[in-house]
Amino acid sequence: MRGNNRLAQDRVLPVVWRAPLKTAGVEGKQMSTGSVFVAVAKLYTTMSTSDQPRRVALVTGAYRGLGRETVRQLAEQGYTVILTGRKTERGRRAAEELSADGAEVVYHDLDVNDPAGIEAIRDYIDREYGFLTVLVNNAAIHYDQEQTVLNADFQIVEEAWQTNVLGPWRLIQALVVLLRKSKEGRVVNVSSGAGSLQDMSPGTPAYSVTKAALNVLTVKFASRLAPDRILVNSVCPGWVRTDMGGEAAPRSVEEGARGIVWAATLPDDGPNGGFFRDGEPTAW
Repeated sequence: MRGNNRLAQDRVLPVVWRAPLKTAGVEGKQMSTGSVFVAVAKLYTTMSTSDQPRRVALVTGAYRGLGRETVRQLAEQGYTVILTGRKTERGRRAAEELSADGAEVVYHDLDVNDPAGIEAIRDYIDREYGFLTVLVNNAAIHYDQEQTVLNADFQIVEEAWQTNVLGPWRLIQALVVLLRKSKEGRVVNVSSGAGSLQDMSPGTPAYSVTKAALNVLTVKFASRLAPDRILVNSVCPGWVRTDMGGEAAPRSVEEGARGIVWAATLPDDGPNGGFFRDGEPTAW
């Protein structure tokens, strides 16, 4: 588990936090030192003899909504999940809540626009785990319904470009060395029907243009990383009830996240370089 630096990392609460470990049959009991040693030894024996190899996933923009639900579903399937975001307290609270049933969810600060932060999380993953199985590029901003291409505020456009396109691009570049080490790397770019050239409407220019560009990145990276057996796909979760989607959206976060998790857990012979919704191809 590459845990030599684990205690040191736990002290740096603004950067990384993990929920307290709960050991079945131990919590709340008075225990001797010897009993504690036996309990911990049993825990690590169980982990080391598991038939399932350890899998590590990172999800961006994940302390709420679709990102949080993606973390929950991946953790439910046995993944160690690094929940990331820009708001430390909210991220730590989300990780604690998601870990309540024994799932392994840790929080790490990450602003996808900050190259130093991306370098820091790459070093953290390398130090703690040595590899990365799944990267979910979920963080996105500016569903700009109030704009058209004729009156667009270019500050909003540039902010969307930085987060929705360059953020995922920087992350894939930085983390590909760790994805290669996993032997089963998967990258999921959370896109949108708003970025589909076939179905694109006149509205949300910043959001639509950046999601279309994200789909281009998917195709480019899928082709480049195919020799490494890393699968890269775009997923449209549909119109989901989140802070961005609004209460009128017809889909729950559970439904939206299901397609993301499907792409994150594809078998080695799964599709590569595609655009999907609910596990089915959708129009570019």
